[in-house]
Amino acid sequence: MASPAVADQRDEKLPTLFSKLASSTDLSVANKLASDIWSVWLHHDDAEVARFMTIGISAMNQRNLEVAYNAFDHVVGMAPDFAEGWNKRATVNFMLDRVDASMRDIERTLALEPRHFGALSGMGLIFDTIGNPGAAADAWEKALGVHPHIQGARKRIKDLRRQQRGRPI
Repeated sequence: MASPAVADQRDEKLPTLFSKLASSTDLSVANKLASDIWSVWLHHDDAEVARFMTIGISAMNQRNLEVAYNAFDHVVGMAPDFAEGWNKRATVNFMLDRVDASMRDIERTLALEPRHFGALSGMGLIFDTIGNPGAAADAWEKALGVHPHIQGARKRIKDLRRQQRGRPI
């Protein structure tokens, strides 16, 4: 039986955090706000979901990707409305060169949490990987629309737009 996510992308703190992030001009403040958003996204009140998230993150950090995938697969099975479970599985799929599966998981993440700048950045990486610089730049621009201080994003967009126009980077 799927359990409801009590925190995650529906947390009442998120609108304020996103608003402050979008208007922040101080990089250290923006980084703290982004970290706070990630903390909310990662939280799930169901102990079993939280346990599998911990297992998956630990395995992913140790590059034990099949274990990580299986853990996140359990998460999305138990809590299909938990955006961060889908995002983590998307990340592992990308690391395993399962680009199509990663994109499907990103699309699910964004359907649940359209402001997910991590998923939007991941989408940019996928489009870049498959040789679609225009779509990659568009995804990065959407990510910057939510989190204007993503490190390296502005330069990457500039490079992708040049590539899109057929000019060397």
